[in-house]
Amino acid sequence: MKPLALFFYCFPFLAMGQSSPILEGYIQQAFDNNHTLKEKQFQVDKSMLALDEAKRLFYPDVAFGATYSLAAGGRSISFPIGDLLNGVYSTLNQLTKSQNFPQLENVTTRFLPNNFYDARVRTRQPIINAEIKYNRQIKAAQISVQEADLQVYRRELVKDLKSAYFRYLQATEAIKVYNNALDLLAESKRVNESLIRNDKAIPSVLIRNTSEVAGVQAQLTDARNQQRNAAAYFNFLVGRGLEEPVAIDPAFDQLLIKQDSMGNAKMYREELDQLNKAQELNQIVVKLKESWRSPKLAAQLDLGSQAFNFGWGGYALLGLSLDIPLYNANRSKLQTQQAAVDGMALREQTKQVEAQIQLQIKMAQNNLQSDREVWQSYQAQDEGARQFYRDMFKRYREGISTYIELLDARNQLTTVAIKRSIAYFNVLIRQVELERALGAFALK
Repeated sequence: MKPLALFFYCFPFLAMGQSSPILEGYIQQAFDNNHTLKEKQFQVDKSMLALDEAKRLFYPDVAFGATYSLAAGGRSISFPIGDLLNGVYSTLNQLTKSQNFPQLENVTTRFLPNNFYDARVRTRQPIINAEIKYNRQIKAAQISVQEADLQVYRRELVKDLKSAYFRYLQATEAIKVYNNALDLLAESKRVNESLIRNDKAIPSVLIRNTSEVAGVQAQLTDARNQQRNAAAYFNFLVGRGLEEPVAIDPAFDQLLIKQDSMGNAKMYREELDQLNKAQELNQIVVKLKESWRSPKLAAQLDLGSQAFNFGWGGYALLGLSLDIPLYNANRSKLQTQQAAVDGMALREQTKQVEAQIQLQIKMAQNNLQSDREVWQSYQAQDEGARQFYRDMFKRYREGISTYIELLDARNQLTTVAIKRSIAYFNVLIRQVELERALGAFALK
């Protein structure tokens, strides 16, 4: 049975001793097709648009507005212009012997304008506004946090994808082992038939051989089912049809083991970067809450027309507005304190995550070392089982040993081969876990 390849990464970057273009291609497909990854990318794109929106809050805001009113009744004011001027006008007409000064009626004007319109183009321009400044910084910090979260998911996807691929190879190798066992049983059947013809074995050995074949075929069926399930899960992670065939990289036909130093490993985890960005975001929020006393200054320009009966009455109106908060019952102070407490909680969370990551790395290193030693132990067992089966097969053909002893040797050979195969890929999977713990995979 030909062993599949094992790859150990060189620290500090854990570069694979031999690259796997096929597996790298599957990883790129997963980056392109994974729905959760696309969803997170859309969230980042949305935050980028929100940042662009926040930047434009310092741009002028231009709007057209118009009002038109019809009114009847309501409050009014009387102006006795006739009583005031008619006597004067009469005297002037007598002195000038003319009618140049007509008699006037007293005027009553209502407060509600009737048949009146006001149309204008209004431009607003913020000049000083701390909320707009810090809001823009908050949006930029949120993008950094989301991008770090996106990288965290990409790394987790790589780990799951590699582990699923190795489990598929593990099931594929198990199928090879069981097929090899069937070949051995077929060979022993031919030997039994020859021994029976020569009266050196009883016919019942064929019944036992058939029973052994049925048992191995049942194990083979289970291995094929595991292979199908492993392929379906792998295809699910890649983001393609569940029945798509999974290619096996020829590079995995070679065994490359490299004993590496664990002490010089360099760790990079986006989880910590994400928490650091969250702390920076929290600091900006604190500054925003502290800026509640900052004055707000804005300018406004109206260009329009207002008149009765749709006449023309053009005008321009320029104004400045200044808003200086004085008192809000310490609500902003309490909000600032809440944001500061959130910052302290984030710092403690960062320390906790750092400790968890160190524990994860240590456990991954221990698991890798342990599984490597387990695999190495099966090396000697596998060679011993092969030699033992060859010796028993030779002794059985010569009539020295029993068929039960031959079957026991065959079972031992198959069992060791399966355990050795499992150990191969357990090492690979542990290696992937260590790669994930160190954040060593080079994300493009």
